[in-house]
Amino acid sequence: MQLAAQGLLRAPRKRAKRADVVDAIARMRLLQIDTIHVVARSPYLVLHSRLGDYEPVWLDEALAQGRLAECWAHEACFVTATDYAWHRAWRGQREGHWAHRHAARMHREQREGMDGLLKRIRDSGPARAADFASEGRGTSGWWSWKPEKRWLEAWFALGDLMVARRERFQRVYDLAENVIARLDPPLDEAAVVLDHVALRRHFILDSVRALGITQARWIADYYRLKPMVTEQELAPLVASGELLKVSVHGWKVPAYVHADHADLLQQATQGRLRATHTTLLSPFDPLVWDRARVQAMFGFEYTIECYVPAPKRRYGYYVLPILHCGSLVGRLDAKAHRIEGVFEVKSLHLEVGVEPSPSLLASLAEAIAATAQWHGTPKVRLGRCQPSGIASALRALWRG
Repeated sequence: MQLAAQGLLRAPRKRAKRADVVDAIARMRLLQIDTIHVVARSPYLVLHSRLGDYEPVWLDEALAQGRLAECWAHEACFVTATDYAWHRAWRGQREGHWAHRHAARMHREQREGMDGLLKRIRDSGPARAADFASEGRGTSGWWSWKPEKRWLEAWFALGDLMVARRERFQRVYDLAENVIARLDPPLDEAAVVLDHVALRRHFILDSVRALGITQARWIADYYRLKPMVTEQELAPLVASGELLKVSVHGWKVPAYVHADHADLLQQATQGRLRATHTTLLSPFDPLVWDRARVQAMFGFEYTIECYVPAPKRRYGYYVLPILHCGSLVGRLDAKAHRIEGVFEVKSLHLEVGVEPSPSLLASLAEAIAATAQWHGTPKVRLGRCQPSGIASALRALWRG
């Protein structure tokens, strides 16, 4: 059910259209942003897993046209214009988030500079961090950025600035009121004035809908809600019929399904939800970003190792989980060499106990080739594999 809710149960049947980008984000409720691009940046890769061969520029266009907005949600995310009002209203509840804390402290300590930057944008129009001279390159991280970059990000976290569009993935910042005025559909003013209780209830229901089926302990992570969601908090939503409480074989605690997914639940109980999709997932895909959830749901132990010191990495820097017919069957460490047109698979590991059957290998070879082709790096270079015998079989499939 989680795969069906996330749009990962089956491969797309039709060629993607522009509107599918916004529809996919509406289904997930958010699309996390990350700037690492050893392969396609995460937002584009998440969409590729669901839409297949689509044009990444469609995401940029939807943002510039106001059909999407950027805000803090799980982390920095794209959300639909329809949903943005809820996040705008929730800003007051994010004071404990690291981005908001740093931004508020920065404004206290560097008020003159921050206020001056905001005045410049008010007087002269949208700006990028690149529009300001650099003081030299430091180490990675927010606090090594030049002051103007930090101030732009701080105003974004505080809600005074928003992202009007992106140019080569660089944010172009404008006054929030200007970006809000261009949202399509327009900002839902009724949502903006809701109180904490109503907003938290909305985000709990949204999280359950996006997850398809979930335990109570996994709900808060989707939107970084605090405190954790409990079964007691969910009881009134079950009583009202907005959530369905179900038992899952092997789980010691109840599971919850949104009432919108009642048909999916019936199909699942009747064994009619058949997963057939094989694809590579971003490390920041909603399906895998919660390590406890992915371990319980798929028996898949996963760490985003780009944040782990190199000597401690087990599988590589940018490791993509492999989804095959409803299971996470392995992972590969990838790097795209754009100039050479090469998609390098540095290493590929199947999970212990996964049988490298001909059908699995054929689907895996097709998924890797499809990602490489979409990425504009159609030549696949394969490194070490585990088990080692699958390397020759995959190369033969690509040659054939």
